Amino acid sequence: MSEELSEELATAAWRKAKASGANNGNCLEVAPLSGGCVGIRDTEAPEQAPYVVTASVWEAFKDGVRKGEFDF
Repeated sequence: MSEELSEELATAAWRKAKASGANNGNCLEVAPLSGGCVGIRDTEAPEQAPYVVTASVWEAFKDGVRKGEFDF
């Protein structure tokens, strides 16, 4: 991971879903990054390196959620 990306992740504005409260707050957090990228991390392990995905990957994920592709 580049030093620039590490610095950006350290100061990123992490947020989690409002619905995570019903799960004792244990969920994933996301943070917008430069270039439209998105950081994704586990709330139980914020010290671990997060995943970073491109804007197109994030949009494809959101589209799949809207379409119910991840529903059980």
